[in-house]
Amino acid sequence: MYVRGVNMAAGTDFSPPFALLDGGGYNNSSINKDTSRNLSPTADENSDGVKQIPNGRPPRHTIPSARLLAAADLAMDVGIVVNKSPSDEKTDFLPVFRSGSCAEEGPKQYMEDEHVCIDDLNQHLGSTTASFSSMGAFYGVFDGHGGTDAALFVRNNILRYIVDDFQFPMCVEKAIKSAFVRADYAFADDSSLDISSGTTALTALMLGRTLIIANAGDCRAVLGRRGRAIEMSKDHKPNSTSERLRIEKLGGVIYDGYLNGQLSVSRALGDWHMKGPKGSACPLSPEPELQETNLSEEDEFLIMGCDGLWDVMSSQCAVTIVRKELMLHNDPERCSRELVREALKRNTCDNLTVIVVCFSQDPPPRIEIPQTRVRRSISLEGLNLLKGVLDENS
Repeated sequence: MYVRGVNMAAGTDFSPPFALLDGGGYNNSSINKDTSRNLSPTADENSDGVKQIPNGRPPRHTIPSARLLAAADLAMDVGIVVNKSPSDEKTDFLPVFRSGSCAEEGPKQYMEDEHVCIDDLNQHLGSTTASFSSMGAFYGVFDGHGGTDAALFVRNNILRYIVDDFQFPMCVEKAIKSAFVRADYAFADDSSLDISSGTTALTALMLGRTLIIANAGDCRAVLGRRGRAIEMSKDHKPNSTSERLRIEKLGGVIYDGYLNGQLSVSRALGDWHMKGPKGSACPLSPEPELQETNLSEEDEFLIMGCDGLWDVMSSQCAVTIVRKELMLHNDPERCSRELVREALKRNTCDNLTVIVVCFSQDPPPRIEIPQTRVRRSISLEGLNLLKGVLDENS
């Protein structure tokens, strides 16, 4: 997260060389690990195949091999987007959730990110609310700025606001949107906190096969689907077309990519020095955009990260790295640590928080690419020329 006066990181990217990978490894019984440690990059780690790009943010999709399927064309309209999985028809697939996380200050002097990993929602909620008929999980990344008060407050309360909403669980999407706004208002009412601090918020609620991503800000969620990167959220930057139109319609201005010349995101909770009275329309909105999908056997894992990761790495690159790591050791925590290490090697300028959520106890399978038979043909002109040569030599 950046406020006015802080330079953005220059991004680099590479096209991962691994299109075919052998499986193997072990099932790690340590689930929902939270790691916050120094992860200084070393010269001999992950250095093969790195292609430096001098300037500019990396593309959102980098296909590692022409043989892989093309990236999905997602409709990212404002509101709730339903993303249909390739196997949306009736299936016996039921995901098993296990996660790992890693948080690192990076080059900044202090840590403003917060995150939460709950692999078993029924066990976490206990008897405080109605139990779910199927497996459930909840994850969140909160990228704070101007202090840690907003990020910590939202982390500690957002799930409770969701499940306590009168629309939950009959209308989960409306309950999530209402919870984001309610958390923003409750934060403003807490006199013990610095309400000028702010935070972006990215949450993933999983109920059985249903995955609902809610995002307000520039954190990002990316689904790994048989090696492809499927973006489940849209970065809320002031310069994006849809956000610019919304901001200008509400009387806001954008200076050099910053909302009202102050903030590098167009949606956030907190930052009440930039907002009007409660309930009034404001260029800086706490309302999230939602995207929903039904998970299938092809959906292998979910990556959630703050902009410190995505400033220097494309979505496809992250998916390729995680898939390769899972096939080696099948440990989501080690995958999150590897993404943080790679971002540090690429000179990110921000805090780093990454969550990797797997949907199966097994590692991803090896991608089989069938060999195509090349059919060769010769033109009529070429055939006649060949006949002439043969006739001359006979």
